[in-house]
Order: sequence, then C-alpha cells, then structure tokens
Amino acid sequence: MPKDGGIGAATLRREDVRFLTGDGQYTDDINLFGQAAAVFARSTVANGVIKSINTSAAETMPGVLAIFTGEDFAEVGGNPAGWLINSRDGEPMKEPKRPVLAHGKVRHVGDAYAAVIAETVEQARNAAEAIEADIEELDAVIDMADALAGSNFVHDEIGTNQCFDWGWIEDNRAATDAAIKGAHHVTTLELVNNRLVPNAMEPRCSMAQYNKSTDEYTLHTTSQNPHLTRLLISAFVLGIPENKLTVIAPDVGGGFGSKIYHYGEEALVLAAAKKLGRPVKWTADRTEAFLTDAHGRDHVTKIELALDAEGNFLAFRTETMANVGAYLSNFSTATPTFLHGTLMAGNYTVPNVYVNVKAVFTNTAPVDAYRGAGRPEATYSIERVIDKAAREMGMDPIELRRKNFVKPDQYPFASAAGLEYDSGNYDALMDKMEEVADVAGFAARRKASEAKGLLRGFGVNAYIEACGIAPSNLVGVLGSRVGLYDAATVRVNATGNLSVMVGAHSHGQGHETAFPQVVAEMLGIDASTIDIVHGDTSKIPFGMGTYGSRSLAVCGSAVVRATEKVINKAKKIAGHMLEASDTDIELKDGVFSVSGTDKSVSFGEVALKAYIPHEFPLEDIEPGLEETAFYDPANFTYPSGAYCCEVELDPETGKVRVDRFTAVDDFGNVINPMIVTGQVHGGLAQGIGQALVENTTYDENGQLLSASYMDYTMPRADDLPFYTVDHSQGNPCTHNPLGVKGCGEAGAIGSPPTVVNAVIDAMQSGGKNVTHIDMPVTPHRVWSAMNTA
Repeated sequence: MPKDGGIGAATLRREDVRFLTGDGQYTDDINLFGQAAAVFARSTVANGVIKSINTSAAETMPGVLAIFTGEDFAEVGGNPAGWLINSRDGEPMKEPKRPVLAHGKVRHVGDAYAAVIAETVEQARNAAEAIEADIEELDAVIDMADALAGSNFVHDEIGTNQCFDWGWIEDNRAATDAAIKGAHHVTTLELVNNRLVPNAMEPRCSMAQYNKSTDEYTLHTTSQNPHLTRLLISAFVLGIPENKLTVIAPDVGGGFGSKIYHYGEEALVLAAAKKLGRPVKWTADRTEAFLTDAHGRDHVTKIELALDAEGNFLAFRTETMANVGAYLSNFSTATPTFLHGTLMAGNYTVPNVYVNVKAVFTNTAPVDAYRGAGRPEATYSIERVIDKAAREMGMDPIELRRKNFVKPDQYPFASAAGLEYDSGNYDALMDKMEEVADVAGFAARRKASEAKGLLRGFGVNAYIEACGIAPSNLVGVLGSRVGLYDAATVRVNATGNLSVMVGAHSHGQGHETAFPQVVAEMLGIDASTIDIVHGDTSKIPFGMGTYGSRSLAVCGSAVVRATEKVINKAKKIAGHMLEASDTDIELKDGVFSVSGTDKSVSFGEVALKAYIPHEFPLEDIEPGLEETAFYDPANFTYPSGAYCCEVELDPETGKVRVDRFTAVDDFGNVINPMIVTGQVHGGLAQGIGQALVENTTYDENGQLLSASYMDYTMPRADDLPFYTVDHSQGNPCTHNPLGVKGCGEAGAIGSPPTVVNAVIDAMQSGGKNVTHIDMPVTPHRVWSAMNTA
C-alpha cells in the first residue's frame, strides 16, 4: 500500500478547497488602484487592406485615455513561431510577421487593428465602436486546396500561402513508395480532422503595471507558460529587458493548449500601462475567445496502408494539408510536423513510413496545439485506416492490430518514424481491455439493441503518444528555438516546512497535490508541510510551462533531483550532529539515523540546525537548506493504451449514442490514481466531443459560423457514458527518475477513432456499405451516409 500522502496515494486535491469555495484568484479578480480598461476594435472581414483608421471621434468620448493602432507598433518586433521547419527541398519555412495590432491588412475576422484604453470597460467599448476603419475587403482564402493553387495571398509579402512542404523521413520516401507499389493489398483513406475551439472555462485576461521609478513591468495573465511569455515579449516583441519584466499566471481556469502562447493583447496592455502610468486590464468576452484564441486540429489527410497477404504492415504513407490560419502561433509549426509525423508508425512494427505535410495560411484564426497536439491527428489517421484495412482483408480488427504490435522483447524499439520507444506491452493492454469491457458479451448486447430497432457498433483503437516533450538536444535538431528542460527549487525552512518552486504551471492538473506527494515520499514527511509555488517568474528559477503531458516527467524529475541535493546536504548536517560520516547516515520516515545504531535526529531538527550552524564547519557546509535543479530528459515518454466503445445508432434519425466506453492506459508509474483517472475522464470528454458534436465552420467569406455556444456544440453530460478506466498495466518509463509517462492528453488521443470505428461498425451491421464518415458524426451526417451508401 502507498504511504499516506506519498507516491501512489489517491490523495484528494488540496487546491479544490479554494476552487469549490469560490476562493480562487484569477487574473480578472485582480483589481488595482487607478486601473484602466482596454477594449479592442476587431475586423469584421476576413481579408482586407486597411485604408485608414479614424480615431478622432473616439478620442473625444467620455473616459477615453488613449487609443493605439498598428502604426504605434510598426517598428517593434513580431510574435515568432517557436519551431523553425524546413521544407523537403531544404528551404526554410515562410514566417510572416505577426504584429501586436494589424498593420496594413487584417487577415481574419477578429483580427485586432486598434485598442481603446478608458476609465471603464463600458466607455472603452463605446469608443471602440466609434472608431471609423476604412477596410477594403478582399476575397477570403479559406479552403486549403484553393489556397495552395490560387494567387490570392494571406500575406502578400511572401508570395504564397504555403508555409512549408515538409517530408518525414525523406530517406524513407523511396522505400515506402516501393513497399506500397509492390504490396499485396493497399488500403487508402481520405479524412478530415475537424477544427476545434478550445473553450476553457476562463477566457483570456491580462493586467499590466509599470513602475516608472524602477522601470519595471508586471504582467498578470492567463498563461500555461509564464516564462515563455516573458521571453517572447522581451526578446522579440517589445524589447523589454527580461530582468525588468515579471510575468505572473495566478489561478488559470483551463487552457488545453490555447494558453501556452503569447498573444498581442499581452503586449498591448504592457505598452499602454507604461504610456499612461496606470495599470491596464483587458478581459476577453466569449465571442473574442471564439474568434481569437488559437484553434486546434484542422487537417485534411490522405493515408495509405500497405499489407502483405498475411496482414503484416509494410508501409504507411500520408499526405496532409495542415491549416495554420492567418498567423503562425508559437507551436503551430511543430504540431503538424514533429508532434504528428513522428507518431505515424503507431504501436506497430511497420518497417516503412513516409509523411508529407503542407502547412497552409488561410484567413481564419491561428491554429495551434490543442490537447494532444499532433498525436490525436496521427492516431486518428492510423487507427481509422487500420480498421478499414481489416474489413477489406476480412480480418478481425483486434487481431490485425495484435499481429503488428511491437512486442515486449523488442524494447528499446526504433520506430520507422524516427522515435525510440523505451517500454510498453500493447498485447497486455489489449488483453485487459477485452476483459474489463466484456468484449465476449458484445454479440448479446448487439441483439438486444436490434430488438429495440437500434444498430449497435463496436470500435477499437490502440494508440501510442510521445509526450514529456524534450529532450532539448533532439528538439533542437528538429527545429525548436528553445530548450525544453524544466527547473525546480526545494527550500526547507528553519521550522521544517518546505516551499517547492516549480517551472510547470498548474491550471487543473493537480500539481499542488501531486508534487508534494513526490517530495513527501522522498523525505518521509507529511505532504501537508510542503507548499508548491508556481506561475511567477520572479520566484522561480526558470520553467517551460505545462503542456504535452510533461509536468511530472520533466518538472517532477527536476523536483526529484533538487530533493536529492537537499537530502545529500541534510545527511552531512545530520552526520555532524550525530558525529558520524554522512556516508553512514540513512533517511527513513523523516528520521536521519546512523546505520547500525540507535542514534538519530529528526528531519525538523536537521532543518533548524541548517540555519543555526554554530557547531559544524562552514568550510564544509554552507548555512541554509535550499537546492535548485534543472532537468533535461533523455527521451520523450511513450504512454499507450487500448480503447473500445459501443454505440447505439438509430437508423431512422442517424442519432448516435455512446453506450459503453473502456480506456486501458499504460502511464508508467502513477503518482496519484485519482488525479490520473480525472485527467483521463476529461480527455475522453473532449475526444468524444470532437467525434460526435464539435466543429468549427467558416463560410466562403471567412465568417465564423460557429462563433458562439448557439452554433458550436459542446458535449454535455448526457452525450457521455460512464467510463471504465484502468491504468493498472503500467510499464515504467526507463529514463526518468519517477518512471512516469504522462496522462493528461491520452483520452483525447484515443477516443475519436474509437467512436468513429464503432459508428462505421454499426452502419455496416445494418447492411450499409459505409467505409468512412468524417467527424463530427452528427445525426445529419450519419443519416445521409446511410441513405446514400
């Protein structure tokens, strides 16, 4: 049994006390004396030339303090992409400037071209509506194929709508082509990975202050990655010296990727705060969130799977158009390439893989990493084409997967897509899934559904993902412009309690509970004595934020390393106190003792002695007990899973209901099972939402037709079943000290193909030869597919 409060304990999340009692403090809760309000004037057309912006009437309106336009930022830098991607011919990607405010052109509906600062939000909004903008509307570039073929450019200065034409791995191309050409059977599938709006509970918000006497700035903002925000603003956008800018991300109400990035509103309020000498706050409304937050997914893919006569996989080949929207967001070039293409071998021993991705600019909101970030797109393509191949080959879809799984004795396994998987057992995951899902009882459940006039379908999926994003030396080769290590400081106070400063940011992950469990286990003390500090660049040595299921694998490992340093120093102090060599000191259950004796001192006594060093030689031991560690992992981590679901489909209406869903995952070692289960539940809700109901739609003029909850459907409780979740099949990661793999995105990765596979199975059980249907599988789409099959 796990130690109470230590690793493996299902400890309740301590942060939930303040959240559930309304005591959380979010950026919009912060109100400062003299603060002003910012409101943005945003484009109502998707593509247009800014002829003029007349602010004279707005400037005279009550309460108006200042108005900014793109002209005010014409000479400053632009917000860059974080990854430099080269095309197949070696040419660097096209990287047009992303300005603070639109300058010269607007490029999507919602693109901000002016900002009003006023005493109140109402006054600022009234003045923003009074700004007269003469914008010559141009034809919008929306469809990706048309964008690549046409001469109407989102960014005229680059003379193309193609950001890059990427191939992975180029050396595999000829062999992959040959394997497909000579294969016994080739299954081809064209599919769409539908665009999504992240929809975090808390819209984005930024509050800036400027201190003239010290020339220092403070930015409170809704960020998953405050250090990256500070770095981008300082180095690229405004040129503020990094040591003069503090970025604080307090409680943040969800992110799902959309709050990793730096947005222009953050730079604007900083500039406004300096100009006015007053704090300036901007809070988005939900319409702005729909129009301007980075969207997710939006791939159009053709995938081919080559097989021999026995069903052995010979090759995967894909061609993808990836929409990056109007501007490059910070992770937008990594998501469809290295976070996607490197997973195109899946869990399988396929010897040949080639991936081609064309990234395309369109007059739509920027597209970037959204929960799973490239891995859901890869898994969806692979697992849908495998299911189609199984039907074409007359094979059981589970057995076809098993036939091609990497086996336990093959680790470490070098995949054909360029990654090295360190541990796993995909057959064991499938075994457990079949057991807990009662796959053997499916036939009886199908008959029961048919008796009610419903079609029951069974869908399966096996996924693998690469997360804990790093190591720096690898991602540097792949094009990352920043390192992807993390840092932690463990400070033991004189009274024995601890403050642990972490570079990861918690916005729903449970860090304030899980990180203390790790430290408590190592020190043998009560986890309640350990406080987690995060989200404030002035208090933390450095950090690369929270995304890509990296918190415990990377930042947690930094915590382990810093705690090990604390233990080593504490043993030296205890050795002096006990008149023994530190090599003879043992730490167990919070007590330091001399091996083989009954001589001991408590952790609290050692902590106090560290700050009252009268009796030990200062040339050997410095006073205090505080250590910092940076951790750069040796590899990605590779969670994997086997999922299945059963749906009931009404052939009269096309309505699909998910009746049962089973998720069996390998997350390596699990620190807090309750938190892990909650993370899987949340991911499943988002993945099932994408499969069933969510979809972002622009018309031919670039108007967002799904710009509110009236038109963008979020999954509700009655859209979701009670899940069966199991993570008992963990194979520890071999290269981080905790053996953890990451769990935050698994549900969103594995569930979309599972649901769609089940829907196809249901339709085929009703005698309809439907081989594919694009997400979301709405009643209209299902009914139409069945009636035109």
